[in-house]
Parts: sequence; C-alpha cells; structure tokens
Amino acid sequence: MKKVIYLFIAFVLFSCSSKPHYTVKGKIEGSDSITFYLQKREAGKTISIDSAVSRKGSFTMKGGAVEYPQLVQLVAGNTRKRTSLYLENSEITITGSLDSLFKAKFSGSKTQDEYDNFIRSNKPLSDTYSKTVIKYQAASQSGDVANLSILEKQLDSIQTEMTNLQKNFVKTNPASYVTPSILVNLSYEMEAEQIESMVNGLDTSIAALPQIKSLKERVTVMKAVAVGQKAPDFTMNDVNGSPVTLSSKIGSKLLLIDFWAAWCNPCRQENPNVVKVYNEFHKKGFDVFGVSLDQKKEAWVKAIADDKLAWTHVSDLQYWNNAVAKIYAVNSIPANFLLDETGKIIGKNLRGQDLYNKVNEVLGTKK
Repeated sequence: MKKVIYLFIAFVLFSCSSKPHYTVKGKIEGSDSITFYLQKREAGKTISIDSAVSRKGSFTMKGGAVEYPQLVQLVAGNTRKRTSLYLENSEITITGSLDSLFKAKFSGSKTQDEYDNFIRSNKPLSDTYSKTVIKYQAASQSGDVANLSILEKQLDSIQTEMTNLQKNFVKTNPASYVTPSILVNLSYEMEAEQIESMVNGLDTSIAALPQIKSLKERVTVMKAVAVGQKAPDFTMNDVNGSPVTLSSKIGSKLLLIDFWAAWCNPCRQENPNVVKVYNEFHKKGFDVFGVSLDQKKEAWVKAIADDKLAWTHVSDLQYWNNAVAKIYAVNSIPANFLLDETGKIIGKNLRGQDLYNKVNEVLGTKK
C-alpha cells in the first residue's frame, strides 16, 4: 500500500513540474542584493510580472505558463539599467554585468534566438548608419552644406535597406513571435493597405495576438482618414478653454489640420515652413488648425507665441492620449491633413517644400 502511495505522490509531483512554465536564471556581475523585475507594457502601463533578489549576482524567477512568447524587460531595481528579452515557457539563462545590462546574453529561448539572429543580420547596416550619422552631425556643426546633402541621401538609402530587411523578415517568418514587434515598428511609416497586406500574410496563430489585433484596429482608423475621405469632425478646447469644432473651421479653400507639440523638436523645426505658407496664402484661402499633443499649457502657449503661429490652436493636454490624434491615427508628429473647402482630405503629411507646392497648386496666382 505504501508503495502505491509513493508512486501516486511521485506521479502528482511529476505532473505538476511538467506543466508549461518559465524559469529565468540570472548571473549578473556586480548585482548583489539587487531586486530584478520582469516587466511588460500593457494598455499603456508598465506591469511587473515577477521579481527576485540577486545573491552574489545570481537570481532565479519561476512562474506559471505564459500564453505566448512575449517581449519583456529585465529591470535592475529602480534604475534605468535594463535589457529586453522574449519570455516563453522554457528555462532561460541571462548572463552579463550590471553596468552594461543592455549587453546581456541569453540562452534557452527559441524566440530570443530568432530575434538575436535578426539583429545580427541587420548589424552591418546598423553600424554603417551609426557611422554616417556621426559624419552628418560633424558636417552640420561645421556648416558643410554640400556634404550634408550627400550624407542625407546616404542615410535615406541605408534606412530603405533596413526597412526592406524588416519587411523581408515579416514575409519570410509569418509564424515567428518576433514578427509582431517588427511589423508594429514598420507600421509607423506604412499606409493602411500596406499594413493590411502584411497582416493578411501572417500565420493565424500570430494574427490572433494583441499586437496584431491592435494593428487591424489601426488600419480601420487609417482608412477612415485616408486621402479622399471626409475628415472626421471633432471638438476640442482652445488656449482659452473654449470649445472649437473642426466643422466651424471648414469652408476655407484649404485647411491644414496640424498635429504638433512644444516638446517636439521636428515639429518646431517645421513650424517656420508652415508659417511661411500661411503668411503667403492665408488671404487666398489657406488656414491652419493646430492640434497640440502637449501636457503643459504654459509650454504650449509659449511655443505658439515663440514660433508666431497665428492661427487657431486646440489641445486636451493629454500627450499621446490626445483624443483627436487617436481619431486620425496619429502616432508620430509632426503630422498633418490638408482639407479642401468641403472637408475632404486631399493631402497628408506634407512638409517643407511639398506643403508649399501643394498649396500653391491649388491657390497659386495661376488659379
């Protein structure tokens, strides 16, 4: 009878231990008595999954099954020292140094191996890009305009190659759990139809993941604000706290909905171009409706004055949670939408000379 009980207990223990779970073993030099956290981003918030205190540089975390391999961060205490890894149901080993945690090495995660291989394949281009950026900065500081133009073209060419490598990975690895992160990164520079095409090429298991579901929702929003569509109406408060609707601004021959923020350097660099177009064509029917993704009203109002932005401005001071930005699928700024007098979108993300040319095409003296 005892033998049967022992066998039963052994069976139960084996059954429990064989259930899918993750184990993370760390060997981080210089990390004695440091609390390490496994964290992930979910619904815009940072969530701690697990934690462990290192003893003489070693720690172990054990948890239940994760639904699918997902990108998480290993964070050292309340510091900025961290590294990213793919957590899955396996025994994962992390080795490195606290002072250079971002360089940590991993073993035991198939998905992490796929990601590391992808990074290695991109390294030659990444290194070339970094070296070219240094040259560009030097040329900018020295005022070498001729060389700046050459280096800009080189950077654009390298970026195109890097983008193509990422797209190729997505297409040739439709069932990889690395693919969603790469596709999300690519989507910032893609139109709705391109995103939809790549999503449709994914394995059904990957297409069901939260990241891809969010992309599908984004595609729906993007299609609603594509060129040729009527711009969705909205109401938001101006600098005086008074509500202003988009529909109240429509009627000008051309209206530019301009998404920007005081804290956004590229936006501030673009503002003089918008001011130039506004000053030249405002009397001919061109107007601007500024939507700010600021958080602090003082900074927002000061930037309007400093940059001499003499048009209507609105904001809910909610940063990236700006309600209008969500309606217009804006996830990077500066961004803009050019509307005709009926409120139809006739152009998107027109900057610098492109904006001038489009407005001049419609409102120029030859018209």
